[in-house]
Amino acid sequence: MIRDGGYSAAEMMAVEAARRLEDGTVCFVGIGLPSLAANLARATHAPNCVLIYESGTIGAKPRRLPLSIGDGELAETADAVVPVPEIFAYWLQGERIDVGFLGAAQIDRFGNLNSTVIGDYDHPRVRLPGAGGAPEIAACCKRTFVMLHHSRRGFVERLDFLTTPGRANGHGVAAVVTDLCVLQPDASGELVLTTLYPGVGVDEVRAATGWELHVAAEVGLAEPPTELELAALRELQPVAAGAMGE
Repeated sequence: MIRDGGYSAAEMMAVEAARRLEDGTVCFVGIGLPSLAANLARATHAPNCVLIYESGTIGAKPRRLPLSIGDGELAETADAVVPVPEIFAYWLQGERIDVGFLGAAQIDRFGNLNSTVIGDYDHPRVRLPGAGGAPEIAACCKRTFVMLHHSRRGFVERLDFLTTPGRANGHGVAAVVTDLCVLQPDASGELVLTTLYPGVGVDEVRAATGWELHVAAEVGLAEPPTELELAALRELQPVAAGAMGE
C-alpha cells in the first residue's frame, strides 16, 4: 500500500524500526525486514552500529540487503568472522548484545512468538522454519524488537505454538514495529498501542488485532520518512523491494 507522501507502509515500518537504533548499538540482526531496518540505521543516523549475524559475522557492512545469513556480502564486509558457537556462547549468552531483531508468524498480547507451525503441531496447515536462535536472542539481548506485518492472522489471541517467550531472564520484547503502528509493553507486560503512523487510525489497528487491544493514554504520531531515509532505503534495491513485500 502506498500512503500519501509517496512511501509505502512497509517503508514506513522499516524507517520507524531503524530510528529506534542509536549510534553505537550492538545489534543481532535477522534476515529480511530486521536486516533492512538495521542497515538503514547504519546508512543514516547510526553509522557506528555493530551488526552481528547468526552466521558469525561481526561488524558487517553490507552494500546491499543480504539474501541470507550465509550471503558472502556479510563475510566480505565484516570486521571479523567467528564460529557460530562463539556468537551464541560469548556474544549472545554473555549479554554483550544491546538489541535483537526478530520476526515471527504469530504474536500474542504478551509478545510471545510463534515461528514453528500454523495449526496443530502434529498435523499443521503450515510448517514454519522453527526457532533457530530466536529463544536465545529474546532471552539474552538487553532489548528485543519484533517486526511483523499487522493482521489478525499474525496478531492472535492464542498462539498455535509457543516458540519464543516474550519475556525471559529479565529481558523481553521492548517494541513491536508493524506496518500500521508501534506497540510497547505496559507494566503488566501486555502490548499496548503507543505510536500511530501518518494516515492510520486506532480503529484500523484494532481491526487488524486478534485481541482486545489497549491504547496508551497518550499515543504518539510517527514522523513520515524523510527524503534522506527513503533514498538510503531505496539504495538497497532491488532486493529490498522483495523483502518489504512490495
